[in-house]
Amino acid sequence: MNRIPFDLPEDEGSLAAGYHVEYSGMRFAYFALGEYVAMVAIAMLTVVFFLGGWDDPLNIGLPPILWFLGKTGFLIYVFMWIRFTLPRYRFDQLMSIGWKILIPISLVNVLVTGFMKI
Repeated sequence: MNRIPFDLPEDEGSLAAGYHVEYSGMRFAYFALGEYVAMVAIAMLTVVFFLGGWDDPLNIGLPPILWFLGKTGFLIYVFMWIRFTLPRYRFDQLMSIGWKILIPISLVNVLVTGFMKI
């Protein structure tokens, strides 16, 4: 998703708001609405694929739609929390995180998974 801290090409916080600088009014509202619709869609798909969908994890008898909407709302809250908390990364910072942190973590993950498979 095109959200902070990973919206490097379209820096919406600057004076010229990226690729939609020439839009105003309803056209700009459609861009913003598209961002929020994508966030809700990703949250719903994450709930279905990874969080058990509408299943009741606590067995307290709430309707399934409430569990689904609650999990989706929680993920949207987490998305917005990350967006409002983390600063935007520069390209050099993002490359540094990738090379120095994420690649070693992924290699350790491959090794641990291989040893567990044996």
